[in-house]
Amino acid sequence: MECVQVLTTTDTREEADRLVRVAVERRLAACGQVVGPITSTYWWNGALETSSEWQCLFKTTASRLDALGAHLESEHSYETPEIIATPIAGGSAAYLAWIARETEAGPDTA
Repeated sequence: MECVQVLTTTDTREEADRLVRVAVERRLAACGQVVGPITSTYWWNGALETSSEWQCLFKTTASRLDALGAHLESEHSYETPEIIATPIAGGSAAYLAWIARETEAGPDTA
């Protein structure tokens, strides 16, 4: 089972907490973590911006990636949310099995 880590950022702690909680409740991710605040510097609409953001990290499987991405796109307040998935190349076999187990159970995984 291929596992991935998915990253997004938000401009409030409340939104970050909500995105993580709903994703885990719906078994789109086995785990979600909120980190921050962080400082992000980026280009937006032709201007250089700097803002405080909250980073959300999700652990899920490749088979749940599209559903997690759809959740983030529909529930995120940003016009163009950052959604980046990185394959987990290695790790504890027990932890990776836990991710797989926790994302395949539940009513919203059908």
